[in-house]
Amino acid sequence: MFDETMTFRVNEDKDAEIKKNLKVIYDALTEKGYNPINQIVGYILSEDPTYITTYNNARNLIRHIDRDELLQVLVRSYLQENN
Repeated sequence: MFDETMTFRVNEDKDAEIKKNLKVIYDALTEKGYNPINQIVGYILSEDPTYITTYNNARNLIRHIDRDELLQVLVRSYLQENN
């Protein structure tokens, strides 16, 4: 029934916007004294925005990023840096 592999692609403009917003979120978490990696991973796993501080509008920013697109950007960025 589902013999073909589905494809998923985020356009480059959206990719850049997600990276920019993720940096703002990371910086806001750092400034408030949180471990930003742990907080962002907690958000990704649970989709609970309370893992992200409201400081600097970070929680609102994370709510506007589709989790699948965020994961794609993170994986692509990681693989590009490590190849």
